Amino acid sequence: MNAKKWDKFAVGVLYALSIMIVLILFSLLAFILWRGVPQISWEFLTQPAKSFQVGGGIGIQLFNSFYLLFLTMLISTPLALGAAIYLSEYAKQNWLTDIIRTAIEVLSSLPSVVVGLFGFLIFVIQFDFGFSILSGALALTIFNLPLLTRTIEDSLQAIPGVQREAGLALGLSRWETVTRIILPAALPGILTGMILAAGRIFGEAAALIYTAGQSAPALDFTNWNPQSITSPLNIMRPAETLAVHIWKINSEGVMPDGEQVSAGASAVLIIAVLLFNLVARYLGRKLQKKATSA
Repeated sequence: MNAKKWDKFAVGVLYALSIMIVLILFSLLAFILWRGVPQISWEFLTQPAKSFQVGGGIGIQLFNSFYLLFLTMLISTPLALGAAIYLSEYAKQNWLTDIIRTAIEVLSSLPSVVVGLFGFLIFVIQFDFGFSILSGALALTIFNLPLLTRTIEDSLQAIPGVQREAGLALGLSRWETVTRIILPAALPGILTGMILAAGRIFGEAAALIYTAGQSAPALDFTNWNPQSITSPLNIMRPAETLAVHIWKINSEGVMPDGEQVSAGASAVLIIAVLLFNLVARYLGRKLQKKATSA
């Protein structure tokens, strides 16, 4: 067999593998959506869960998921942005920065259950935060921070060096060059990384089982006092998220319509993560066109 035939054979194998992977992913998504979408309704999305009755919803769990996501991004984004700016623009290339980058790579590959156990020992027990939204948000920050830092750093390093030189030539300080030239140019990549990280956080369960808890107490959405235990804004209350709710339903098996609720909640989770990815791609393209005047 000559080189051209080997080349066609190799390309055919790669195409076959790619099609097989796409078909597997499509089959999984189609199966989850086929079982879950018929269960979704306005009442399902807004009503609280009923452990021993038929007709439960995911309203509280859905709110908890978005609230935890908001708090996690509120904590992790400034930290990741500051660390990425330092590593990309200020840190010298030496053994210390190599160790820091290696540590970031190692932390980004940690299993989420390990992060959950660490959060349980430190935030729940040592800091005495208990099973709470705050404990969950801090654990998810540790889970999310390495990947978000690396993503933002890559976005900053992708900006050509001539733009930095132009800012310095115009008399701007290094900080002014970073904030007025580099960050606006890297904004599409930064925002895309943030939205993709948000989708990763939204579907997380293992780290939250040990930190945010597995119970969803009744909430009074007319009570916005952050110190009240029934207030949705209270960060010291336990909060069962959507992903944890799915795990709990399938592990306990006490809910009469648990199969239907689990299928509907799984479909909502998949749709939310898909929307995060689609929005990230759309905003990334729009901001890229605006930043480059394309």
